[in-house]
Amino acid sequence: MEFFCYHRDRIGSLALRDELIEEHWSYMDGYAKEMIARGPTLDGDTPTGSLHVLDLPGPAAARAFAFDEPNHQAGVYRDVLLRRWRNTLGRTMWDFPGGDTDGNRYLVLGLGSGPAADLSVPAVPDELIAYGPLLSDDGADWLGTAALVRATDPGAARDILTEDRYADIEVHAWQFGGRRS
Repeated sequence: MEFFCYHRDRIGSLALRDELIEEHWSYMDGYAKEMIARGPTLDGDTPTGSLHVLDLPGPAAARAFAFDEPNHQAGVYRDVLLRRWRNTLGRTMWDFPGGDTDGNRYLVLGLGSGPAADLSVPAVPDELIAYGPLLSDDGADWLGTAALVRATDPGAARDILTEDRYADIEVHAWQFGGRRS
């Protein structure tokens, strides 16, 4: 089962985040085989959150991943969005043909309810790093859509989703995560 996990940073937690970077990476190293996508959201060069998309055995394992994470345990994050997710592209971010540095990258997060929207892969597959619906724990209910996309600017990234089908659409600058070689 695939899960989308987005930890949002607490204001003023950057020094603590920096202090825990090795613990965070070591923890994530333990999930390397399960990882579909990962990386920080940013405001300029300042991290604002931490995104992880993983294939895990079930909701209990996903909750353990999210809440046992060292930054979460230490209070770096103010909240966690954890949802089932479906990998409609069938690949990891490392399989993205655009590589990890060319162009601007964004997390686009559409939160909704009711009839599902944007279930089909948009007509710009070469710009999509990851894409799929956010679902309830049992996978039965659509709760929104999450995309990692390469785009010219936040407005172009936002356009990946159908505006009037969501209660809210968030766009966050994002970059490929993990240890730098």
